[in-house]
Amino acid sequence: MTRATTVRAVLAAAVLLVSVLITLTMSPRLGLDLQGGTRMVLQAKDSATAKADRESTDRTLEVLRRRIDSLGVSEPTLTRSGEDRIIVELPDVQDPRKAAEVIGRTAQLSFHAVRGPGTEQEKGKAAGPTLPDEEGRLLALGQARLTGAGVKDAGASFDAQQGAGWTVALDFHKDAGRDWTRLTGEAACHPARDERRRVAIVLDDRVISSPQVAPSVGCNVGLPSGSTQITGSFGAAEARDLALLIKGGALPLPVEIVEQRTVGPTLGAAAIDASARAALIGAAATALFITFVYRLFGALAATALAAYGVISYAALVALGVTLTLPGLAGFVLAIGMAVDANVLVFERAREEYAERSGRSGRSGRSLRSAMTAGFRNAWSAVADSNVTTLIAAGLLFFLGSGPVKGFGVTLAIGVLASMFSALVIARALTEIASRSRFVGDYRGVNGIARPGRVRTWLARRDPRLFRSPRRWLLISTALIAVAGLGIVVRGVDLGVEFTGGRLVEYSTSRPVDVETARTVLAGAGFGDAEVTTAGAGDLSVRTGDLDNHEEHALRAALAEAGGDTTKVRDELIGPSLGDELRRNALIALAVAVLVQLAYLAVRFRWTFALASVAALLHDVILLVGAFAWLGRTVDGIFLAALLTVIGYSVNDSVVVFDRVRELWAKARRESVTTIANRAVLQTVPRTVNTGMGALFILVALAVLGGDSLEDFALALLIGICVGTYSSVLTAVPVALTLEKRAKTPPPARKRASGRTSGAGAKRRDPLDNGARV
Repeated sequence: MTRATTVRAVLAAAVLLVSVLITLTMSPRLGLDLQGGTRMVLQAKDSATAKADRESTDRTLEVLRRRIDSLGVSEPTLTRSGEDRIIVELPDVQDPRKAAEVIGRTAQLSFHAVRGPGTEQEKGKAAGPTLPDEEGRLLALGQARLTGAGVKDAGASFDAQQGAGWTVALDFHKDAGRDWTRLTGEAACHPARDERRRVAIVLDDRVISSPQVAPSVGCNVGLPSGSTQITGSFGAAEARDLALLIKGGALPLPVEIVEQRTVGPTLGAAAIDASARAALIGAAATALFITFVYRLFGALAATALAAYGVISYAALVALGVTLTLPGLAGFVLAIGMAVDANVLVFERAREEYAERSGRSGRSGRSLRSAMTAGFRNAWSAVADSNVTTLIAAGLLFFLGSGPVKGFGVTLAIGVLASMFSALVIARALTEIASRSRFVGDYRGVNGIARPGRVRTWLARRDPRLFRSPRRWLLISTALIAVAGLGIVVRGVDLGVEFTGGRLVEYSTSRPVDVETARTVLAGAGFGDAEVTTAGAGDLSVRTGDLDNHEEHALRAALAEAGGDTTKVRDELIGPSLGDELRRNALIALAVAVLVQLAYLAVRFRWTFALASVAALLHDVILLVGAFAWLGRTVDGIFLAALLTVIGYSVNDSVVVFDRVRELWAKARRESVTTIANRAVLQTVPRTVNTGMGALFILVALAVLGGDSLEDFALALLIGICVGTYSSVLTAVPVALTLEKRAKTPPPARKRASGRTSGAGAKRRDPLDNGARV
């Protein structure tokens, strides 16, 4: 075993050992769509005294954090997004109505002296506000003497001894406590039952309590902060909420809920189980397929694939990546795409084997050198294709939002882990196996010595695919026209994420058909609600603006017809956020096209870059058109699938054009049409085998992944089929058409150690040291 093989084997063993330890000792961080809970995006607004900038938003976030801690939510997460948005994640909170009231209220708490009875004419005067007290009688108040920011602590308790019912005890900070003592001391100078002996406590321009200062309190003596209690006709819940608001303090800025998502724990658990089944079945089918095609070396690649699954999962756990439902789907999808590098290497090794075994006459040596050459020759295609996928993953992370970001992170980690498993683990295993005389002598065992059925069939038929490139361009144009017609005639059903509004899914104890649900909701005042089935007998209700109280009324209306009604999923998107998401989606697509164009123009010829981007746009239009014809919803999950298809499409085009560049550099006098035809025939086996590996996973996701992943898997199934077609029969004809007008000379052949750059240069076996006797 060579030193390089030893280093790879030791490195692979070390990384795998660490990954196993992390997997056994650490738990993944699940997103709310997997563990259940509520996610809200709050938009900070400018107030009369503060501007919604980064600093004031951070202060608002800290106040919200104190409030949520008081709510007792386990492991809440609050983060600032941009300059003026706050993302709040509340695990296990299934009914956000009450939480939203406590979290989102401005809670401007203030304490005022009472100047006496008030009149309507006094309202709005500069002396102070005139507000009704708890019984509806107007009070003329003085200016605020202290605010809720001075409150140190607040707690609700039930006073059974004096019969005061539920009360809220206040404790002030030092300076605010002195102000409170002064305020109550001034009120105590007035006679008992005089309105001016009262102190008004105002919350959001509403008098929540205006107690009389006790007769025992002397004039200008006042109450110490620790013995202050707010009394009133509070219930238990009202007293606790008031205590939470006062203890949390006043928000520096008013906030508005622009996005809200709620997922029930049963839906999250079902999604995890479905994805796990899809991963196991899809990965097993992929492993069996690659073992059938490449025999022993395929089985070794399947072993590396299992190692890839452990390594990528451990990386997700170790980095603390929040695993969302799209992220889980991305993890499963990356398993199918991880075989791509192995397939590229094995197909190049098959080509090298056929040449080297005939030249040397020694199958063992030919197998070893063929595998070494296969890894070397496939490197540029592996690197370029994975870079394009990483570009798509980066765009998902930087331009996406919510769960789409998680998908981008998971996809990026999967790409890096797949390259390690293919170029380190699989290479170490295949290099060790190729040194076995038994493996080298028996062609039916190693899987490399035989060319494969697809390659043999193509070599026998030798079709001239590009005798008339315009024929393929006409077919592609016709497909684009059909897709465009679907977009125009059927329209694109944009999801709530892009249009704004609310989407709620309910599960009822008794079956309720769609027409009955529509009738019930119309009778309850929700005539504009769109009702559809959501699988497993659930109902999906989509409306425009709908606050939490209206949603509660809507659920109550459904409960009359369906019995016990449980909210399975809840998505609320404000119109401003919907516009922003739609704008960001278009920006993401535009940036994807430009970045791919720039990268390919640098790595290849400008004609190849334009052809790849043309195929990319072809795939985007066809995928959107297919969803338009099928009436499927285009939402954030679809955007994640679309950008993944973009990466996959360019990935396929890169492999084809990499082979064109290599063959053209060796035979610069031949026509580019002949070269392109030969390159496509050589790369078709790789394209078919890689596509089959991904299709096994996607079919498993579509069939077993449940309703949550059905559209995602369908989009990728369509995208991979369309991308496989366009990388050969759209990108290559476009490149050939452009090359007829281009004046750029053919690519120069790369010089490498041990070989010359001439067309007929003889390659030296890497295992041959050149010594002769």
